[in-house]
Amino acid sequence: MKIDLLVAEIGSTTTVVNAFNGIDSSSPEFVGQGQAPTSVVKGDVTIGLHEAIAQLKDNLNCETLEYGKLLATSSAAGGLKMTVHGLVYDMTAKAAKEAALGAGANIHMVTAGKLRRTDIKKIKETNPNIIMIAGGVDYGEVETAIFNAEIIAGLDLNAPVLYAGNVQNQEEIKLIFEEAGKSELLYIVENVYPKIDLLNVEPARKVIQDIFEEHIVHAPGMEHIREMVSGTIIPTPGAVMEASKLLKSAIGDLITVDVGGATTDIHSVSEGSEEVSRILISPEPVAKRTVEGDLGVYVNMRNIVSLIGFEQLCKAMEMDEVKVQGLIENHVPIPTTDDQIRFVERLTKEAISISAHRHAGGFRTLYGGGGKKTYAEGKDLTSIKYIIGTGGACTRLPNRVELLREITNNFMGDKLLPNKQAQILIDNDYIMASLGVLSKEHETAALLLLKKSLKID
Repeated sequence: MKIDLLVAEIGSTTTVVNAFNGIDSSSPEFVGQGQAPTSVVKGDVTIGLHEAIAQLKDNLNCETLEYGKLLATSSAAGGLKMTVHGLVYDMTAKAAKEAALGAGANIHMVTAGKLRRTDIKKIKETNPNIIMIAGGVDYGEVETAIFNAEIIAGLDLNAPVLYAGNVQNQEEIKLIFEEAGKSELLYIVENVYPKIDLLNVEPARKVIQDIFEEHIVHAPGMEHIREMVSGTIIPTPGAVMEASKLLKSAIGDLITVDVGGATTDIHSVSEGSEEVSRILISPEPVAKRTVEGDLGVYVNMRNIVSLIGFEQLCKAMEMDEVKVQGLIENHVPIPTTDDQIRFVERLTKEAISISAHRHAGGFRTLYGGGGKKTYAEGKDLTSIKYIIGTGGACTRLPNRVELLREITNNFMGDKLLPNKQAQILIDNDYIMASLGVLSKEHETAALLLLKKSLKID
C-alpha cells in the first residue's frame, strides 16, 4: 500500500504513527493509526518508530507500506527542557515564559533579575535543551541581560541560547558569545516585551521550535531520528498549539484541553472580550498554554485523589471505602471495567476543572483614592466559542462531553471562564498533534482533516 504522508508522535512512553492520503487534494483522508512503546531506553527511538509502522501495516491489512514523507512531533527524551531568565517577573520573565510554553517547552526554571549562585547551580543541574535570556523593553534597562549572558556563556553547557530582550543589547550579546567560543549556540530574535504592556511572543516561539528541530537529534535515544524523519519535527505540545491556532483562524476563539497520564495541558487562542480588555491590569498573549504537572490521571492519580478528598470521592462514586481504595491501589493506565472508567472520569473531571481555573484570569477589586475599582488580571476566556477535547481521556471516556462542559459551570463567579453557550468538540480521530505539525507544510489539508475529526463543516 502507498501512503502520501505519515506523522509520528514520539512520546516518552508511546510512539503513535498516523497515516494520511490525498494531502494535496481537496479531500485529504486519515487512513489509520499504529502504535508501539517508545524505545528511548534502547538508545534509538527509530526502533519504536519501526514497530509502530509495523502495527499500522497490520491495522491496514497490508504486507508492504510505502510513504512519501514522514513528519514527527516529540516529547521523548524528556521533551524540550528550558530555563528562562528575564528582568522583572511580571513583565519580561513572564513574556519569555509565555513564548516558551506556547512553543511546547517544559519550563524547568524561571528567574527574574541578575542570576545568583543558587540559580547557576540549578541551571547546571537542570541541563536544559535551550536557555532563554530576556530583559528590558527596547531602549530600556540593559545591564541585567548582559550580566546574565556573560554568566550563561561561561557555563560548561552545550545548550543553545535564545536572546529575546532589549534590542540595544543584541551586538553586545553576540560579542559575549563570540569571545566564549559559542557563537554557533546563540540565536537572536525580536524582544518578547518590546514596550510596556505589549507582548511579542510569536517570533520567539517560532525560533524555539526551529532550535528544537535542529538540536533534538542530539538528545539521548534521538540520534537516529533523522534517518527516518524527512520533514518537520516539533515538540508535541507545540504541535497542539499550532493546530489550535489554525483552527481559531477558521472557526473563532477556542480552548483545547488535553488531560494526560502525567499532566493536563490547556491551550487557549483568544483576544478576549473588549469589556474585559479595558480593565486588564497587564497584557496576555493571544495564544496561551498552561501545563499542570500535578494533574495527571495515571502518574499523578493520588494527587488528584487528595485534591478531591477521599470521603468526597467515595460519595461521588457511590461506593464504600474498601472498593474505592481497591481502585486506587490497582489503578491502570487504560481503564477497562465500568468501575475503573467511572474512577478515571471522576479524576478527569477534577483535572479539567482545576486546570481551567488555573489557566483563566479573574476579577480583582482594588481600593484607591477614587474608591473601589474592579480590574481584570490573567487570561480572559469569556468570549470562547469552542472547547475542544484531545488526548486519551478527553477523546475516549464515555462522558467526555459532560466532563469538558464542567469548564463552563463557574462562568458567573470571579473567574474569566467560558460561558455555557460554548460548544464542545471532540478530536474523535485523536490526531490533533499530528495535524499541528502537518500544518507547517500542508496547512489547507491540516485544517480540513481537523474539521473532519471534530465533525464540523
